[in-house]
Amino acid sequence: QVQLVESGGGLVQAGGSLRLSCVASGSIPSINIMGWYRQAPGKQRELVATISSGASTTYTDSVKGRFTISRDNAKNTVYLHMNSLKPEDTAVYYCKLSTSYGVDYWAKGTLVTVSS
Repeated sequence: QVQLVESGGGLVQAGGSLRLSCVASGSIPSINIMGWYRQAPGKQRELVATISSGASTTYTDSVKGRFTISRDNAKNTVYLHMNSLKPEDTAVYYCKLSTSYGVDYWAKGTLVTVSS
């Protein structure tokens, strides 16, 4: 089992920055992909960014150039650095760990609110 705990959400003005953190604990496989997803009110959950255990990254188009995903394998932590935040970035952000054997683990979510 893997447990994921997020931190760093909150209220920020448009144009501001936030950093989300997600710490993994438990039986963490050495090969995994960690990612951030978000779900805005009335919308489906969407992928924001992913990073592999080898540090390969992907981003959804709407956050490219503004968000950066990174990880510290020694701390079992993944980060999402969010800059130039927009009101449309308002959502509950979820951390996910995907294993190579098809099991996914999710954190409970942290709310990010961007005021205009």
